Amino acid sequence: MASWFAEAAVVEPAAPARRAKPKARTRAKQRARSRGGIVWIAVCGVLLGGVVFVNVAVLRLNLQLDNANQQRAKLRADNAALQSQLSSELASPRIQSLARHQDGLVAADPSTIGYIDLGH
Repeated sequence: MASWFAEAAVVEPAAPARRAKPKARTRAKQRARSRGGIVWIAVCGVLLGGVVFVNVAVLRLNLQLDNANQQRAKLRADNAALQSQLSSELASPRIQSLARHQDGLVAADPSTIGYIDLGH
């Protein structure tokens, strides 16, 4: 009887439940997925190219603006110099005229002026 109990005590493990195999992706689905990845890469590349194009355009505009500002500053300086020159040239005859009429002063004749050399 001991052998009967020993046989009864040994219980065979139940066979593991077999899971249904997931359906393997078909090649068409795999190709469609890889095409989707390629499309995303192309879209990102186009967007990055657009960003680079815009940055280059902005840099060119900044350079043109800088050149225009430099030209404007140069023109303003030239105008100021010309105004100063014009002012000094217009002031000299006016001052000579006032000196002649109010004080009776006249410009000296250059031929009557002599110089003395004090170095000897």
